[in-house]
Amino acid sequence: MKLRSLIVALAVAIAPVAMHAQTGLYLNPIAMRISNSVADTGTFAFLGSGVKSRMFYGVDMGGYYDFKTPYAFHAGLDVHDSILHSNDAFLNNFLVGVRFSAKPFHNTAWKPYIEPEIGAGSSRAPATTANVTKFEYGIYGGMDYYTHHHLDFRVIELGYSGLRTASSQTIGVSAAVPPAGILTISTGFVFRFP
Repeated sequence: MKLRSLIVALAVAIAPVAMHAQTGLYLNPIAMRISNSVADTGTFAFLGSGVKSRMFYGVDMGGYYDFKTPYAFHAGLDVHDSILHSNDAFLNNFLVGVRFSAKPFHNTAWKPYIEPEIGAGSSRAPATTANVTKFEYGIYGGMDYYTHHHLDFRVIELGYSGLRTASSQTIGVSAAVPPAGILTISTGFVFRFP
């Protein structure tokens, strides 16, 4: 009987949080500056032979699930999937992480957020069809602006991640190429479903 009472009490305590959960979906343009401290000069150089950095452009799609609370801060989950191209090279980032958002002032339309994430990045160098998939980590943050009951404007999202991309080392046998540093910027709209 005590277990049943505990389960009922737990359900009553969790129900208000679950009822206020919010889902958001987005499909936005994205730009990434991918940089290496050492230039890869081999046949399978991801950024191009002798190039240390290059801009990539594509689309960022994903969604989040926020557990709303009666407080100004919320926590949830986020899933990112980015597909980018440049110089006949290809990059696909799939990241999953936690999401912390806030509405610092009660009557404000601004909602900042931060998302530490991990996942996998799949890259293909221009001179090959071989994909290399490696562990990736990143941290993203941004600012959403409430425009409508089901629509937010993502004013900006900035991020940094690290990934060992395709290189003459990962595909062939060559000198060591360190993991790339990736700076990300994105903007667009978020469709919300309360």
